[in-house]
This record gives sequence, structure tokens and C-alpha cells, in this order.
Amino acid sequence: MFRPKVPTMPQPTGLVTPPAVVEPTAVVQHAPAAPAPMAAPAPTQPTIQLTPGAVVALVGGGTAVVLVVGAVLVSMLLAVAITGASVAVCALVIRSLITSEAKRR
Repeated sequence: MFRPKVPTMPQPTGLVTPPAVVEPTAVVQHAPAAPAPMAAPAPTQPTIQLTPGAVVALVGGGTAVVLVVGAVLVSMLLAVAITGASVAVCALVIRSLITSEAKRR
């Protein structure tokens, strides 16, 4: 009754292709190729040129990112502080209820 029933693997259905036969190939040696010509030296000018408008945009974008991340972190800290304060108030109320109940007896 409690013995598991192991499913049996049915035989594969459909067409079964025989394995491919691999034939050895001959190794042919080629003459060495001529060396490649030397490439021209890269220009010394930087590939990215920053215009004054681009610099202002980068500074503005960085400032916006810093302000958004700061606001998120401050709000998370505030949420943790409010939660901690509410838990502390609940603990004080429960403790006072327990002590007042013990004094009545």
C-alpha cells in the first residue's frame, strides 16, 4: 500500500537515426604566410570629446542621481526609526498592562 510505484521508461517512439561515421582526414601542411604589414600608430587625440554642454549634462545627471539615492536612503532610515519607536511604545503599553493586572490581584 505504501510502496511507491516507479514509472517504467517506455521505449522511444519515432525514427531513430544510426550514429554518424567519422572518417579520418589527411593533414596538409601549407607554406608559412607572409608577415602582416605594421599598422599605423593610433591617433593621440581622445575618441570622446566633451563639450561644455556635455559636461553640464553629466554634472546635472550625477547630482540628480545623488539626490534620488539620498532621498531613498533617508526615507528608509525614517521608516526604520518610526517602526522602532512604535514597537517601543507598544512594549511600554503591554508592560504597564501586565504590571497593573498583577497589582490588582
